[in-house]
Amino acid sequence: MRWLQAILPKEERFFTLFAEHAAAVVSGAESLRSGLSEHEGLTQKLKVVMDCEHEGDRITREVLLAVRRSFITPFDRGDITRLIQSMDDAIDQMQKTAKSILLFNVTRFEPEMVQMAECIARPAHLIQQAIPLLNSINKNVGELNHLTEQIVQVESEADDIYDAARKRLFRRARRPRRWSSGSQWKSLITWRRSPTALMTWRMKSIASSPSTSEAARWMWSSSNP
Repeated sequence: MRWLQAILPKEERFFTLFAEHAAAVVSGAESLRSGLSEHEGLTQKLKVVMDCEHEGDRITREVLLAVRRSFITPFDRGDITRLIQSMDDAIDQMQKTAKSILLFNVTRFEPEMVQMAECIARPAHLIQQAIPLLNSINKNVGELNHLTEQIVQVESEADDIYDAARKRLFRRARRPRRWSSGSQWKSLITWRRSPTALMTWRMKSIASSPSTSEAARWMWSSSNP
């Protein structure tokens, strides 16, 4: 059976679709980062994030359909499915963050939120660098390991930022004050009810499992059988 698999053509379109999805993740991450750090054109940048999420969904559907239709895949079907779903989880979380910002009309962002946005953009670029290497996993095992280690390190940084923000938001909840725009803070019983806390939680979930770091772990396990 192995000799038959060797001579049959493999469906190589998966790598193109992975690259397209990675580009959508990077575009969404950069738009989110830019919106939170630069403030100008925030609404438009958040709409870009949502457009990227729609593009990611389209690509994910193509990948899942190709998995079902392809006789020979470049690597295990389950691995292909888990990888594209992990990548899609990342852009889905970005879309939820963008939607929440618009829903709560948040225009001022805490320092930790801006830092978290940076933690989203960095692994997005690392994932984009790693995707082409999957075409020859054994050959590129060293570089894949290096990239995945960097992604997991960013996840650890995001955890620290999230914990620091949660601590500060809890303290602030007991001392309500006014927004810089002059409108009054809503009464906060716990930090969990704060839109700011919600933003921080959403962005933390992007930089940790099961999204960007999950894709990193999959690539690490694939390159270390």
